[in-house]
Amino acid sequence: MPHPTAHPVSYSRSTITELMVPTYANFGGKVHGGTLLSLMDKLAYVCASKHAGNYCVTVSVDAVEFLSPVEVGEVVSLMGSVNYVGNKSLVVGIKVVAENIQAGIQRHTNTCYFNMVAKSPDGQTAEVPRLILESEEDVRRFCSALQRKRLRQHASNHMEDYRKAFVYDDNVSEFLAEQRCDIALEKPSSN
Repeated sequence: MPHPTAHPVSYSRSTITELMVPTYANFGGKVHGGTLLSLMDKLAYVCASKHAGNYCVTVSVDAVEFLSPVEVGEVVSLMGSVNYVGNKSLVVGIKVVAENIQAGIQRHTNTCYFNMVAKSPDGQTAEVPRLILESEEDVRRFCSALQRKRLRQHASNHMEDYRKAFVYDDNVSEFLAEQRCDIALEKPSSN
């Protein structure tokens, strides 16, 4: 059966809700960030695979910032939607909200973006359906994903140029003088 040529954002929008249990705690007694990342990755897979109609894999994750810790005993809801599609790639935006049920308090603890690629049954990259944007929020999210893509490419190009042109010299020593590092190399000679 052929895949549809387009799906609205609402088609693959999904939520995972889970109680944070003691086995999820880190050494500081808060929920381990890796536990939350694992849940986010699962949700990204669900959203992307549902939209694509194929298996999808995580290529990268943008902007993972934990705004506040999640406590053991809180209920965490992860809400995801496909924000952008390319030919074979998708961006899934995920918002994480922790709720203290006894106090009735909800906190936004994280927002991040998973870059996914669709795979065909034979393991090749697969074309994904177009995305139907039904609201101004859908349009904003699509445009924001394009902006993040452009910024990521610009930063990647900049850092590649920096790496290729890097020379350990007096300018580097000056640049690092106020940093918290000690250089265990001979000081570069001035030419």
